[in-house]
Amino acid sequence: MHIGVCMFNTDYAIRIEELARAAEERAFESLFVPEHTHIPASRRTPFPSGGEIPREYSHTLDPFVALAYAAAVTTRLKLGTGICLLIERDTITTAKEVASLDFVSNGRFLFGVGGGWNIEEMENHGTDAKTRFKRLAEQIRAMKEIWTKEAASFHGEYVRFDPIWMHPKPVQKPHPPVLLGGESGHTLQRVVDCCDGWFPRGRASEVILAGLADLKARAARAGRDMRTISVSVFGAPVEPPVLDRFAEAGVTRAILRLPSEPRDAILPLLDRYAKLIR
Repeated sequence: MHIGVCMFNTDYAIRIEELARAAEERAFESLFVPEHTHIPASRRTPFPSGGEIPREYSHTLDPFVALAYAAAVTTRLKLGTGICLLIERDTITTAKEVASLDFVSNGRFLFGVGGGWNIEEMENHGTDAKTRFKRLAEQIRAMKEIWTKEAASFHGEYVRFDPIWMHPKPVQKPHPPVLLGGESGHTLQRVVDCCDGWFPRGRASEVILAGLADLKARAARAGRDMRTISVSVFGAPVEPPVLDRFAEAGVTRAILRLPSEPRDAILPLLDRYAKLIR
């Protein structure tokens, strides 16, 4: 099982290029960053964990800009979105950004996506929360067409375009893996139907292990080989016994959470986390 790290990359935390270099030097497999274009001042949508929304949510850098900068100073480190709020983005433009980042990183991009939780945020982008998951599934399928076809077209309910040419194509073939965030049965079915990996949050190990068993059953019913579906636990507990259980169950990577803090706090924490790499 690979060990990666994730952080809300903000304007007050360790700079992304220093974090990326430090992670690669310590042999971490991957670095993930999240996305929020903004946080609405309205509190109509409560923060899922309760209380006030943490400061870092409104201070994140654009993930594609940050990861491109990280790609420029590393050679082996995989670079991922954890998660990209695809439902708040233009499909064709994002397909171009993904392909470009995969190209400049020489095939090191992992495309974590999700439907989001902040209703006002998605409404500001013109997305209806009630239909966001149908939109998300169409966007994923449309992007795969763009990445793999010379003249791609797509005609769905939410995404529609006649044949287009778009280059560069991704370095990874057929395309960078699409990892879908969430823990529900609906999420697991969407993973089987149109994605390349499951990207659950690591809040409870029993939820992950039960979900993994459910995912395997759904994949079997659909005739999908589990070897084509990765499992990346986002914000995994920094507990060796739990990580051992994940590894034994077939989890692909455990991604350890770093706080949005300056280098003096982050570098010692990376040293401690690096001891878990085997």
